[in-house]
Amino acid sequence: MRYCWLLIGLLSTCAVAEQPNLQRQQELLNMLKHDCGSCHGLPPKGGLGPSLMPEALADKSDALLADAIQNGRAGTAMPPWKSFLTVDETAWLIQRLRQP
Repeated sequence: MRYCWLLIGLLSTCAVAEQPNLQRQQELLNMLKHDCGSCHGLPPKGGLGPSLMPEALADKSDALLADAIQNGRAGTAMPPWKSFLTVDETAWLIQRLRQP
């Protein structure tokens, strides 16, 4: 039984996204402000793209948001960002967007 809990603990740690280093965090925040902000507004209350404010994202799952960021949204101006962002960086950005 002890080994079962150890295995569960190890598996759950693997599911946690790795945080970008401080320099990359600053680059990502700059990207969020300037690149995302050019369509989603400054602050990101909406513009060409929808609002990215925490209350607007509250009913959206992380998986939905990650898919939209990584793969873009067909039929809209939202491009895919997977060439510029890792999955972990995308998860970090989503966490930032959810903060009030």
